[in-house]
Amino acid sequence: MPQPPEPPEPTGLPFDRAAYLQHPAAQAGDAYVLEAQVGHLLRRAHQRHVALFTQIFGVDGLTPMQYAALVKIGDQGEVSQNLLGRLVAMDPATSQGVVKRLIDQGLVLRRDDPHDRRRALLALTAAGRHAVAEHIPLGRVATDETLAPLTPDERAAFLRLLAKLT
Repeated sequence: MPQPPEPPEPTGLPFDRAAYLQHPAAQAGDAYVLEAQVGHLLRRAHQRHVALFTQIFGVDGLTPMQYAALVKIGDQGEVSQNLLGRLVAMDPATSQGVVKRLIDQGLVLRRDDPHDRRRALLALTAAGRHAVAEHIPLGRVATDETLAPLTPDERAAFLRLLAKLT
């Protein structure tokens, strides 16, 4: 079973505002252009992807987080709710809501872990396995459409660099 992702490495920067204000980036004297900031560009790219995802999956279809959870549960076979959250980068509150909706839709079963009653184990139902098989091709289309403006070499570089940031 794959291990959950490690927490991000510390940046080495102190955790106080005064120290951040001494950072070379904070000292730059050039004009601040929002449209050139990584957070702004990532948010806009994410918005574009979610819009395409919703169009491809349908407005009444799975959300991106539900889709990610279903695919990862399918990959794992059975997974604790805690580990699922770590594998798909969901905080506990979000994970709880996503899993509840998947259970309510009949796509996921939750049972107590027989070895640790504090843990809940999740597995796909037959309908969940069918949903994963039906939606993976759509997920591929959503990725392809999101990356459509890029050449094949740009796509590979972009994905490699995004993975490096996560």
